[in-house]
Amino acid sequence: MSVNDTAQNDNSSWNRQVYQRLKLALSLGLRRQLFLAVCDDLHLRNQVATRLHSTLAYPIGQVLSQPSNVQENSTLAYPRLVTLRLNLNDPNPILQINQWLANYPPPTVGASKDSPGRPFPVPAFQIVGVEHLTKQPVATQRLFLHHLRLSEQYFSVQESSRFLESNLLLWIPRPWLSAIKQSAPQFWRCRTGVFVFAGEPTPASQNSGYPERFSNPRSLDLGYIEQSIVDESVTQTELRTAGTELKLKTNSDFPAETQGNSVHKTQESPSTADLLKATPQQQESTNRSGSASNNQSLSSLSHISSELTELVIATINTNIAQHTEDYLQPQQILLEIEELHQKQVAGEVLAEAYHRLGTLYRLRIEQGESTLENLMVAIIAYQEAISYDEASPQLPDILNDLGTLYWMLYRTPPNSEEGQTYIEQAIEFYQLALNMISPQTHSETYARVQNNLGTAYGDLARFSHPSENWQQAILAYNEALSYRTAEMDSLKYAACQNNLGTAYWHLGQYNQPIVHLKKAIAAYNEALVHYNPEQEPLKYGMIQNNIGTACWNLAQYEQPAQNLQRAIDVYTEALKYRTPANVPSACAATQNNLGTAYWHLANLSQTTKEARHKYLQLCISAYEEAVALAHSLSGIPLSFDLLASYNNLGLAHYQLVIDKSFNDDKATRSQHLEVALDNHLQALNGLSKQPEAYQTTFNYIVKTIRAFHNELGIQGQNLALSKVPSQLLPEILSKL
Repeated sequence: MSVNDTAQNDNSSWNRQVYQRLKLALSLGLRRQLFLAVCDDLHLRNQVATRLHSTLAYPIGQVLSQPSNVQENSTLAYPRLVTLRLNLNDPNPILQINQWLANYPPPTVGASKDSPGRPFPVPAFQIVGVEHLTKQPVATQRLFLHHLRLSEQYFSVQESSRFLESNLLLWIPRPWLSAIKQSAPQFWRCRTGVFVFAGEPTPASQNSGYPERFSNPRSLDLGYIEQSIVDESVTQTELRTAGTELKLKTNSDFPAETQGNSVHKTQESPSTADLLKATPQQQESTNRSGSASNNQSLSSLSHISSELTELVIATINTNIAQHTEDYLQPQQILLEIEELHQKQVAGEVLAEAYHRLGTLYRLRIEQGESTLENLMVAIIAYQEAISYDEASPQLPDILNDLGTLYWMLYRTPPNSEEGQTYIEQAIEFYQLALNMISPQTHSETYARVQNNLGTAYGDLARFSHPSENWQQAILAYNEALSYRTAEMDSLKYAACQNNLGTAYWHLGQYNQPIVHLKKAIAAYNEALVHYNPEQEPLKYGMIQNNIGTACWNLAQYEQPAQNLQRAIDVYTEALKYRTPANVPSACAATQNNLGTAYWHLANLSQTTKEARHKYLQLCISAYEEAVALAHSLSGIPLSFDLLASYNNLGLAHYQLVIDKSFNDDKATRSQHLEVALDNHLQALNGLSKQPEAYQTTFNYIVKTIRAFHNELGIQGQNLALSKVPSQLLPEILSKL
């Protein structure tokens, strides 16, 4: 299939982005990096591998089609990247690499009478041909996986081997990716990055005759192309602007709200920056006419990615009523870039123009316009800038911004299904940025990127390996706090401490709960010190809520009475700032948490009868407030399970009646039981698609009706049955 085949347009932008990231990762010159490149389309694989080699080492012609027993020849310019075809007779990549190094050891440079010189850096190696193992005997395939298992030592321990100073890029099709995960888990854990290219599978037999020589590498689909297409623990990720940080604030997730014995997530929503205000300078009809003309001229650009052009046009059309100079500026930059391409200027000049385009859209995003189109324009423009100038002093900042833009892409509908991929891309960019930053000389940038990395790992934990990813988040936040002190910026320091606390809270749900919950509480308290409740009431109340949730969790493991009382105290403090008028949804969540804490305190064995009665009354008041606020917020998502709150409220009323210390009259008992039944029926109405929860709630209803009979006699039972929907009566009567 031709590299310019229009059928590949949907994949070309993706592949181009993956290629740029892979190329950049190989270009950094780090040691002992293990990269896996996954590609089912062998034609595409050959193009990418050839392009990498010709860019990073020297042109190799038809190296990919050479027989496996032919070794590459050394050249006067010692290569920085060597391409080897896997030896199918003995499929041991490490052995092949060591044999190549034995035949072509790194030359010594800089030798003189006074100095022995130094050896040239050991090259990186890319291995192709794994796909041919599919046609080999099973024993050969197992031998390959066995060698991969043994090769872990070359990446994880210090051995006296030249290969330890090198990097490995292993090209594999998807079936072999699965095989490696399952059969060589040690090798898989040693990976530094996985780069997945999109394309249709190609039979291995077709690869041998495919032309490998290209007259102009720039004609490839991966470099300069004619056509392409292109929240719990985290408070934000950060871009940089005009030399300072600007927080991109989205829905921020904090520790779970609690209902009964279950834990549910809560979300904080810090306000975003004011939207960029623009007043149309011309009448709408004039703007529409001008827009059509400009779009026609943009659509004729031949040197710029069609995807980038189409996205820019979309952003102009979307803001048709705001066609000020600011909104028309992108088309001017595109026309300038086209002219620069035609003049064949130096790559640094093109990179600067693409960078200006990306920055223009980044600023719009910072001002609240984080649309899918704006995010994609910024991402593509920045990646173009990197591709034309990989030595730019702005590269660490661009990589950080790319990471944050991908993170925002994950949080922008309708991208939830691709969320894990976008987050993993964000992490790769953050790690690339960190590899290029010295924390001693660029401490502010280093801390910002580490904080962002922690945020991304926290989101990745929702998709896979939660314990490991939360641990990675903790490492990143702690590293950020090593260079982000309260003296430098107290609010950013506090935000990072809050992030760290929530990461510890999550990790405590998987292992060492007492240790990690105590660390979460300590981090939250450290954050709280730096928030003035008068100046930052919502954040102050938010962190108090987080402390309460951590204390509630800790009460399940030690000192339950003390920790539950502490949770109640901080929830009560939080409600001074999370009021129904200011943040009704957050207020409802904290009231729900407060009700749960009172419930558990009331049911402790050491709680006296008098205290239990008081705590149950306070529990009911808190749940009623939570439910009432939830009803007033019709259409607004809640951060807690309202159906669970109905059940909890019903259980509290029921518990109050059956408690032996409860001595009120029959009318009061009936009132409590009626409220309990009403709440359980309300919960049951919403649980038709949750069989287990439905059955539990149904049992609550049966138990409440029995209490009617026990406390109020047959008249009480008849009153209860009169409240039950008729379709439920046969099953309920059979249970009584």
